[in-house]
Amino acid sequence: MLNLEGKIALVTGGGAGMGRAIAEAFGGQGVRVIVAEIDPARAEAVRVALDDAKVDNLVEVVDVRDAGQVAALAGKIADRFGGLDILVNNVGDFMGIVGPFANSTPEQWDILYQVNLKHMFIVTHAMLPLMRKSSADSSRRGGSIINVSSIEGFRGIPGGVVYGAFKAAITGFTQSLAVELGREGIRVNTIAPETTDTEQVQVTNWTNPKYRDHTERWIPLGRFGVPRDAAGCAIFLASDLSAWVTGTTIHMDGGALAAAGWYRTPAGQWTNMPVIADKGLIF
Repeated sequence: MLNLEGKIALVTGGGAGMGRAIAEAFGGQGVRVIVAEIDPARAEAVRVALDDAKVDNLVEVVDVRDAGQVAALAGKIADRFGGLDILVNNVGDFMGIVGPFANSTPEQWDILYQVNLKHMFIVTHAMLPLMRKSSADSSRRGGSIINVSSIEGFRGIPGGVVYGAFKAAITGFTQSLAVELGREGIRVNTIAPETTDTEQVQVTNWTNPKYRDHTERWIPLGRFGVPRDAAGCAIFLASDLSAWVTGTTIHMDGGALAAAGWYRTPAGQWTNMPVIADKGLIF
């Protein structure tokens, strides 16, 4: 039911972290992988890894916030592969912008908008003709768009109001686009991760050393996320395993949203009261 052999997938931000894990997992399933990565060193590293794994790939240095660069990428995909079956809009970042909304600036809002929402519009809009072309082929019927959001789009995040607002907007984008594209067999879904340990978000390193042994009590499943967790969700949403799933979100959060603010105390008891008296993260 995976049925991914020979499919063509684009992963944005595929040079590191969750994006790279998704790209490599797709390659392991016989997918022809395209990576759009803004950092040249990361682009080269993932290109070498995919080549070494004998994965048919196209890795391009692209800023997905730039419509011109994305249009050029779409042209290269059309020339090389002729269509597109899977799109993973993986790019996103809080950009180190943390603090009260009252102290934020329009310039910061625009930075967060470009990185967390607008690029999804740009990339999806540019790639839809390629996805429609593939889906119209009776032998390739169907396609999958996977938007990577955040659990912060489903709960309040003090100090990250604007970031949280854009992540919440991804849900509306996903649901509405899923309804529009349903008759064409193109499914649209979201992965919403809780804190995941990556090069970009080094949560283990950012955790105050005296609280690092408390991690198992922060999240019901007892650990932070890792890139392979996102890869597993993406494989599910890209494949026929999820053939009747569209317009929804996988909360890749270790049960954090279900816990709704409940944590284990050092004695192992559950509480919804603060369990530490000072700062838990150091950044």
